[in-house]
Amino acid sequence: MRSRKKLLSVGLIAVASLIGAACGGGDDAATDTTAAAGGVECNGTETIKIARNNWSASAVEVEIFKQLVEANLCNPVEILDIDENAMFAGMSTGDVDVNLEVWPSGVVPEEQAFIDDGSVANMGDLGAEGKIGWFVSDYALEQFPQLSSWEGLKDPAVAKAFATAATGDKGRFLGMDPSFSQYDEAIITNLGLPFSVQFSGSEAATQAEISALSADKKPIILYYWSPSGAVGKYNLKNLALPAPTVDCAAEGDKCDGDYPVDVLFKIASAKLEAKDARVFNFVKNFVLSTDDQLSFLGPVDIDGVEPAQAAADWIAANEAVWSTWFN
Repeated sequence: MRSRKKLLSVGLIAVASLIGAACGGGDDAATDTTAAAGGVECNGTETIKIARNNWSASAVEVEIFKQLVEANLCNPVEILDIDENAMFAGMSTGDVDVNLEVWPSGVVPEEQAFIDDGSVANMGDLGAEGKIGWFVSDYALEQFPQLSSWEGLKDPAVAKAFATAATGDKGRFLGMDPSFSQYDEAIITNLGLPFSVQFSGSEAATQAEISALSADKKPIILYYWSPSGAVGKYNLKNLALPAPTVDCAAEGDKCDGDYPVDVLFKIASAKLEAKDARVFNFVKNFVLSTDDQLSFLGPVDIDGVEPAQAAADWIAANEAVWSTWFN
């Protein structure tokens, strides 16, 4: 879920509207109050700018961060819907403070350079693991037993079952947002598969396509990831591909195998510690497990709960977890 396009200038950052204001509302911004989390001083004045990625887990995580920081540290939090290419450059200059969910398989060398030179700080593992990959509908596996192996995709009869008017005799492979790190066109070419990639444009559009095809029991093969509410709801199965013979992150056009398991991690601007050491420490301590993600992804992806409400519900049920983040 990461872009491989050339890094853009920080000036291309698209900023969402400022949500929320400093706590307290008094004239003296430095007046100390007692926060809910074990007597933390609630006197933050610096606005914290957090990047929100274009997927559900990130949207909820950002809301958890925002609600807890504003309530317990009193820093106003500004959410940035930002092109991922610009995010690292923005962090290096301090225009962006935090991102809570980075998928290492999608970090390209130009982005890694910011971590290597120290301008962007690796803040440790988020606590969840992710798996990007190829997923197929469970009923497609029943219809085509040869899909017990990826080599079953070479069967022209299988490909034809996934075909659309736009793909002709080739099967359709459903991509997502074209800006994500997707090697699927290269994988298809290098493995010699009779499929063609078509992009849905977004996670929401992909979910709508899955819902429509599932209702009619029409087979679908697509780029997706786990954990996600949609994979669970529609019982999508990860189709294991062979191990790649190249580093797909570095040589995407030569990629000929599966996506890796990603141990998700957090990043922050190296300038954040001087800006507000308490928030910097909070980011280090911020940990969400795969089970935590699954607990709120179902309501968001399946039931239509807004990310802000899902975050509030998670906070209400997990004070024993998040209170330790303020230590």
